[in-house]
Amino acid sequence: MELPKDPFMLMSFLNMKLRDNYASLDALCEDLNLSKADIIARMKEAGFDYNAKANKFW
Repeated sequence: MELPKDPFMLMSFLNMKLRDNYASLDALCEDLNLSKADIIARMKEAGFDYNAKANKFW
């Protein structure tokens, strides 16, 4: 799966998927065959952190 390159678009995409389809980042990454570590690193580089309790990046 090709993810958006822009960090704000990526955050929006991930949060939409997490809200609508997945109970956790682990479930999203497993289903879409993505590296959780890579996603977290990309988002952290852009200033966003994953909040597991809220199940979203902010």
